[in-house]
Amino acid sequence: MADTTTRMKPRPLSPHLQVWRMTLTMAMSIAHRITGAALYFGMLLVAWWLLAAAAGPNAYAIFESFIGSIIGKLILFGFTWALIHHALGGVRHFIWDMGRGFEPSEREMLALATLIGSIGLTVVLWVIGFMVIGGGSQ
Repeated sequence: MADTTTRMKPRPLSPHLQVWRMTLTMAMSIAHRITGAALYFGMLLVAWWLLAAAAGPNAYAIFESFIGSIIGKLILFGFTWALIHHALGGVRHFIWDMGRGFEPSEREMLALATLIGSIGLTVVLWVIGFMVIGGGSQ
């Protein structure tokens, strides 16, 4: 029969975040999760846009007035960045799934490329959008 009087030593706890030094790769992992969650809320804009377009000119005018405001443009800009950043983070994970990019310098380079690429592509996309649409001035 087993001896029940012997006590097992407690298992060591996982290191707390204070033990770890925040790296760019860790920050991009957190940002990838946050942008994924933000995309859920951004889809409410897409749903509102589609419903307003289906409901008629008055409903669409309400949507257009909101999205054309400063707050609406900031939200749309953030949604655009979140979409691009999350997509580039997915490319980074795909590269890792192929077994590449695991060296420390490669991980940092991929994380930096995700950050710079998402900011750059968002700005380029908005500049092109303003050039084509004319900045929303009627």
